[in-house]
Amino acid sequence: MKRLTLALTLFAAPLAAQDNPTLVLNTSEGAVRIELLPEVAPQHVERITTLAEQGAYDGVAFHRVIEGFMAQTGDVGCGTVDATCPAGTGGSDLPDLPAEFSDISYEVGVVGMARTADPNSANSQFFIMTEAAPHLNGQYTVVGRVLDGMDAVNALEKGAGQSGAVANPDRIESASVE
Repeated sequence: MKRLTLALTLFAAPLAAQDNPTLVLNTSEGAVRIELLPEVAPQHVERITTLAEQGAYDGVAFHRVIEGFMAQTGDVGCGTVDATCPAGTGGSDLPDLPAEFSDISYEVGVVGMARTADPNSANSQFFIMTEAAPHLNGQYTVVGRVLDGMDAVNALEKGAGQSGAVANPDRIESASVE
């Protein structure tokens, strides 16, 4: 029994919160609590924390939601109700970030930074996995994992077609860091 308990403890340790900051997204579908991982991606976690504390994520759309894959948000430049550009095409006024790749697998609930084809182009947008996607492993920076609220993520309005663009998107009503 001791070996089983030790094995379970060792297996669960990397998944347990370690006094890391928690990003709380109050969405139109409910709250989502995300453990941020500064030991994995310090620059990206700092960026998300800064933008959340500035209120930049408040009112931002989940502009790309693909059934059986992921939900993307965080376009603080074009994802608000009053933006004049299409959601998903913008970011913050801060410089893009260099990639901080890790060996964390893209499983359900893992949060990664969105980017262009350039690995060093992440800025403010991020996505939450609703299914495993091993083809993303080592290709996108992992910034956190959902602690609770996957029901809210799964309830988000789904997009159409391969792009997953959402015509009438759900939104982050407010974002904060605990």
